[in-house]
Amino acid sequence: MSSPHSKSAAVAAALSALDEGRTPERPVFREAVRSLLAVLAERAPGRSVEVRVPPYGAIQCVPGPRHTRGNPPNVVEMAPNTWLELATGRVDWASAVTDGRVQMSGNRADLSAYLPL
Repeated sequence: MSSPHSKSAAVAAALSALDEGRTPERPVFREAVRSLLAVLAERAPGRSVEVRVPPYGAIQCVPGPRHTRGNPPNVVEMAPNTWLELATGRVDWASAVTDGRVQMSGNRADLSAYLPL
């Protein structure tokens, strides 16, 4: 986690709450998710994959053909706690996919080359 976004107070607070078995407060969770999504967008610029972390955010990233209409062909979706764990290296991509914590479709949807942040 070398980006200033990934070292934000919101990320630290959200991870601390998760470590204690609590759900982070909604504004903190939202800020943590969005700041880490921003880091991913910076590190993997592009518009070929849509990463969704409902209800807090979604971005387009990864170089390749740009999607412009309808449902995108390359989609990655996960819960906020899974996103924080993946982005910070607490869980690896393969384990999260195997455990069903990440839903993905499309041939460009593998984010393992970009995670952890």
